[in-house]
Amino acid sequence: MTEQIVVFEDWERVMKETVPVALQGAYREAVVKFRYWLREKRKASNLEAFKEHLAWKQSYLSEEKYELRRQALRWYWRMGVKRRIQESGFRSQNGENPNSRRGAAPAANRPAANDQRHGTPIRMNDVPPLGKADLGGPAWEQKLVARIREKHLAWKTEQTYRHWARRMVRFAEESGVGSQDSDGNVKTNRLWRPEEMTGEDLRRFLSHLAVKERVAGATQRQALNAGVFFFREVLGEEPGVLGDYDRPKRRRNVPSVLTREECRQLFEQLEGRTRLMAELMYGAGLRLSELLRLRVKDVDLARLQLAVRAGKGNKDRLTMIPRSLTGQLKEHRKKLRKLHRRDREAGQAGVALPEALERKWPKSGEKFVWYWFFPSRNLLRDHRSGIVRRHHMLDDRFQKAIREAAVRAQLDKRVTPHTLRHSFATHLLEGGTGIRDLQDILGHADISTTQIYLHTAKQTGVGIRSPLD
Repeated sequence: MTEQIVVFEDWERVMKETVPVALQGAYREAVVKFRYWLREKRKASNLEAFKEHLAWKQSYLSEEKYELRRQALRWYWRMGVKRRIQESGFRSQNGENPNSRRGAAPAANRPAANDQRHGTPIRMNDVPPLGKADLGGPAWEQKLVARIREKHLAWKTEQTYRHWARRMVRFAEESGVGSQDSDGNVKTNRLWRPEEMTGEDLRRFLSHLAVKERVAGATQRQALNAGVFFFREVLGEEPGVLGDYDRPKRRRNVPSVLTREECRQLFEQLEGRTRLMAELMYGAGLRLSELLRLRVKDVDLARLQLAVRAGKGNKDRLTMIPRSLTGQLKEHRKKLRKLHRRDREAGQAGVALPEALERKWPKSGEKFVWYWFFPSRNLLRDHRSGIVRRHHMLDDRFQKAIREAAVRAQLDKRVTPHTLRHSFATHLLEGGTGIRDLQDILGHADISTTQIYLHTAKQTGVGIRSPLD
């Protein structure tokens, strides 16, 4: 039992579905600190690690806080073991190890794919589960999921709407929505069902977010959109007038932008593949997810065109490839061919594909054209099937590299990978690119989104000189 290792990456989603709201904050704190402790100590999440961590906490926490911490980690252990048993059941039902499918070599013949933090392959964190494996829990959630997928909304939109719907239903249930006494006070109705919710319930939930949780206006608007979708598509009715609810105004945030010299200083602090990724992100104006999900077939070095597939809003677009990067990108592609050849010789499973495409062309993931342009160094576990395969580089690793490079370059600005996209747009405007052309290159649905860069450009129409100058 002590050697059993718990890999429980979706613990937060499970916690929201199984733990009472009043305890979720304490449970989240306990699990996050435990996982951070594992990384710092470079320990695997086995039973001995749980005991050692709790013994350390018991040495300085009060008895009440320690008991709550112990309950949270016991829940994490039990649910993690249960998840591992379910995955093992999946393998046994199919009569084979998932990694042995499609001619994959035995585990002994494959290179190690262990994550240094946990001793097991980490999960691909941006791939949705199989549709039939995640249809929702209660009847109302199943209907919500069905409507979201019938409208072909993005997977992140589905995650967001389901999250807010669960919170709204739980808030309504715990606050006793449904009936009132003679004095107008709300009474708990044990027979209450989510189907009985009204627009007033949505208004109270939005008020609760602003008053007691002090969420940002953008977060409140997100909850409102999810609530309206829930009423219209699940309950089949309009939420109606939300009384005295004031819709928060949309703020226009001026983005953080680097100068050309600061970009050069940042790139000088990077090396190898990370520098190539940063320069391509800046030179093509890519979002982080678009950069990481590039495949070999999307990079046309002959025409200096880069195809962004299924970007924000599930839209495709074309952008440029900097001519100065052509030689480096060609060399990088040669290295990819060698890595792809080694993976094929080792019998590794092909790269991940969209679910429907994987059913239609099951062997396509093994072809070089579908290979990730920036693959991960280690193999990752596909949580949909349990197959260990090569995925693209993880976002947190690249983000950390950019942050550390900004510190070494002594830049007095908050720098993230998205700052490179902001800088790309601003520098194009300064160079005379039209606002409409920039909108197409960036993939903005509304030109008002592109216009924020007019405020950061120095040599455009709004770059009026001060009378002091």
